[in-house]
Amino acid sequence: MVDRGASSRACEPHIAVIGSGSAAFAAAIRAAEAGARVTMIERDTLGGTCVNVGCVPSKILLRAAETARARRHHPFDGVPRTGGTAVDRERLLGQIRRRVEALRESKYQRVLDDNPRIELIHGHARFEDDHTLVVSLTAGGVRRLATDRVLIATGASPAIPPVPGLAKTPYWTSTDALFHSEAPSRLAVLGSSFVALEIAQAYRRLGSEVTVLARSTLLSRKDPAIGQALQAAFEDEGLRVLPHTAVAQVTFTGGEFTLSTRHGPIATDRLLVATGRTPNTGALDLEAADVATDERGAIRVNERLRTSNPAIYAVGDCTDLPQLVYVAAAAGTRAAVNMTGGDERLDLSVTPTVVFTDPQVATVGLDEGQARSAGIATTSRRLELENVPRALANFDTRGFIKLVAEADTGRLIGAQVLAHNGGEIIQTAALAIRSAMTVHALAGTLFPYLTMVEGLRLCAQTFTRDVSQLSCCAG
Repeated sequence: MVDRGASSRACEPHIAVIGSGSAAFAAAIRAAEAGARVTMIERDTLGGTCVNVGCVPSKILLRAAETARARRHHPFDGVPRTGGTAVDRERLLGQIRRRVEALRESKYQRVLDDNPRIELIHGHARFEDDHTLVVSLTAGGVRRLATDRVLIATGASPAIPPVPGLAKTPYWTSTDALFHSEAPSRLAVLGSSFVALEIAQAYRRLGSEVTVLARSTLLSRKDPAIGQALQAAFEDEGLRVLPHTAVAQVTFTGGEFTLSTRHGPIATDRLLVATGRTPNTGALDLEAADVATDERGAIRVNERLRTSNPAIYAVGDCTDLPQLVYVAAAAGTRAAVNMTGGDERLDLSVTPTVVFTDPQVATVGLDEGQARSAGIATTSRRLELENVPRALANFDTRGFIKLVAEADTGRLIGAQVLAHNGGEIIQTAALAIRSAMTVHALAGTLFPYLTMVEGLRLCAQTFTRDVSQLSCCAG
C-alpha cells in the first residue's frame, strides 16, 4: 500500500520524520504548526535517548549518588553523618522508571494525542528513493509512504571497541548501568568521556570500587587542566584512574572479568563500556536516496540541516553535529522551518557544554589551544575557587574558573569552569561571549553576592588586579 496522503497538495506538504526523540518532536511540532501533515516513524520506544536511557535517568542517578555521599561525607561541624553505604537500588530504580514513564507520557505521548496533524507509526523505515519510505510495521506488514520532505532523526547507539574477547562477555552499556538493580562490588569503566565519568562517579558514591581506564586522559578534548583537576577530585573520592591505558584483551570466567593492561591484569565484577556512540544510519538504505555520510556513518548536514539530497534533512546524534540534546532540538526546529518554506540556520558559534560530574565541567567558546589553532592571540586568567566567597561558604573549593580573551581587544572568547554546579555558571559566560563583552566590561558588571556565578566577575577582575587583596564584596 502506498500512502500518498497530502504529498500532492502544495498547501499541505507531507513530511516524514524518522525517529521520535527530542529532535524529531521539535521538528514535528514546528512543521505541524506551519501547516504540514507529519508522519513520525519509531521502531523502538517513544521519546528517544534523552528521556528513556540518557539525560533523565542519568541525572536522577547522579543526584541520588550525590545525596548518598553527602550523608556520609560533608564538611559541616555538628551535622550528623551516617555511617553506612547501603542504597536500596530496587526502590531507587523504581523511582527512576516512574519519572521516565511520566515524562514520556506528558512530554511525548500527550503531544501526539493532542496534535491531529502528527501521526505515529511503529516500525522500521528505509529509503526506496528520496521521496519514498518503506516501513516494516512492528505489528506486521509493510507501508510505503510518499513524502515531500524527510527528516532523519534516528539518534545513535553505544559504540563497542574491537577489543579481543570483549564481544563474548556480558559487558554493560550505559543503559545497562543506569537500570541495573544492584551496585557491583567492583566496576571497571572503559572510556573517559562524559558518559563514562558521570556513571563511574555515581557508582563510586553508591558504594562500588571503581576503576576508570582511559586511552588518553580524562576529557582529553578539553583544556588539559580540566582533566588533571577532575582526576584529582576523583582520586580524592577513592576512584582509581588509569590514564593512557589500553585494554589488550577481556575475558570472563566464573562471573569475573579480567582486563589485560600495561598495569597487569585487572579483575572486576562488572565492566561498563562507554567509549562513544555510533550513528543509527546503517539500516536506512541512505544510498537509495543519495544521502552522504562521513567515515563513522554520521549524516553530513549543512547549517540549514539539509543533507546532500535537498529533499532530505537530518538532525541529532545521527549527524555530524555535536551530540547534545539541546543542539538536536534546536536543529529540529530549524529544519522544520526550512522544510516548510523558511530559511533558518543553526548557529553553533557559542555552544555551552556541561559534564555532570562533581565538580561539574562547564565550557563555552574557545580554550587556549583551540584559539591557538585558529590563529588567535589570547590572554587568559585562572581563578582558584579559594577566591570565590560562595565556594568558601560551601566549604567546597575544588576546581577553578578560567577566562580566555582576545589579546588585542580583551574580548571574551572562552570560559572553562570546574566547580560544584558549574553548569549553573556557564550560560552567563555564553551570553557574555554572544554579546562580545570584554573581560573589563565583565569585571565591572554587577553580580549578586554569595553566588558561584560571581566567580566570573572575580576572574575577569584578575586581568587587571589581585583579587586576593579585595574585601568580600568589593566591586
